[in-house]
Amino acid sequence: MALTFEHWNPETALRFKKFVPRKGIDGFLNIRIEDVEPGKLSASFEVTDDMITMIGNMHGGCLSAFCDHVLGVVLYPVMPEGSWAATTEFKINLLKPVSGGKCIAAAEVISMSKTTAVVRIDVTNQDRLVAAAQGTCLIMAPKP
Repeated sequence: MALTFEHWNPETALRFKKFVPRKGIDGFLNIRIEDVEPGKLSASFEVTDDMITMIGNMHGGCLSAFCDHVLGVVLYPVMPEGSWAATTEFKINLLKPVSGGKCIAAAEVISMSKTTAVVRIDVTNQDRLVAAAQGTCLIMAPKP
């Protein structure tokens, strides 16, 4: 069953798609927002040599940070203007190793109230499901 959202801000969605990160975890991973629609978001990053450990695979923390980032970002276009999202918890299953290529996250809001949201995220790499995550965010209302 698809959710309906009281708020939808297409300008925020467009701004996210055009954003080029320069710092923070989104800058380190060079996360790009590919597509945004109400309650859904796809994002990606290219695996670089700097992300590969001495074992030859990317550390799962990179996928965890990626999931945490999109967990919050998917909410901004469907929250009231001026609100912000704060992750309170998330769980991730790291399913397969990643050693190169592009990681693509598909995030979907599966439940949302005025104060909390639950988001599911699947991450693929080279047509393989490499991580599955689900998390909860608090939705903080704008300050008066």
